[in-house]
Amino acid sequence: MQIASWNVNSIRTRIQIVIDWLQSHPSVDLLCLQETKVIDPDFPHTPFTDLGYHTYIYGQKAYNGVALISRQPLSEVSYGFSPLVADVGDFDEQKRVISGVIDDIRIVNLYVPNGSAVGSDKYSYKLGWLEILRQYLEVLIKAQPNPKIVICGDFNVAVEDIDIHNAKKRETQVMATDLEREALQAVLQLGFKDVFRKFTPEAGHYSWWDYRSGGWKRNQGWRIDYHFATDVLYDKAIDCSIDTAPRALVQPSDHAPVILEF
Repeated sequence: MQIASWNVNSIRTRIQIVIDWLQSHPSVDLLCLQETKVIDPDFPHTPFTDLGYHTYIYGQKAYNGVALISRQPLSEVSYGFSPLVADVGDFDEQKRVISGVIDDIRIVNLYVPNGSAVGSDKYSYKLGWLEILRQYLEVLIKAQPNPKIVICGDFNVAVEDIDIHNAKKRETQVMATDLEREALQAVLQLGFKDVFRKFTPEAGHYSWWDYRSGGWKRNQGWRIDYHFATDVLYDKAIDCSIDTAPRALVQPSDHAPVILEF
């Protein structure tokens, strides 16, 4: 089984790139999209359904949005935090969480807030959002004795310094501050491991390159797109890789897809 995660930075803008990629990667069973940037009635279902895929969407206008594109029907599809967490405040107003079950594996597809700037309201929102995510996953884990869960997506946090091309003064940069890392580690300590690092322990591998800095040509990127798996799935993983080829295309997303294989 292959599960891919990709922040496409507008599905309508990148639809042909995504369709071409799926056709060239027929082994992908489930594609988890982030930042679809489209309300549900306007989501481009037809290009996917014409290829035999099932689409599950949770979007909003111009911002955020997540989707699951699956070769087989998913079960127990859930949208947002509120189905599992009693009091989520305003954290479900932004469409950032969708999950479903495929072959007895719960996939949680996430688009974590960016945080904008250290100390800003959006930064505080991000830290609060990660705490609600921890509560949400805690409920999922307690629901089964040996949980098979993968959380994937754009986490907007570099877990380690080797996930940044230049970690100098990283503690002052949003996406790499100690508070963000601690909030994400509180989530991972529930029992999730970074599958990419099982196979690729060295530095120099990234999933996002800022449009504005020209970082792609110099490979000055960040690794902020992940697959985190519970123990039973981590042990069964046989590969996890970043496909950088789509980033080199004309009008690409600033992110590359990350593929997990069991």
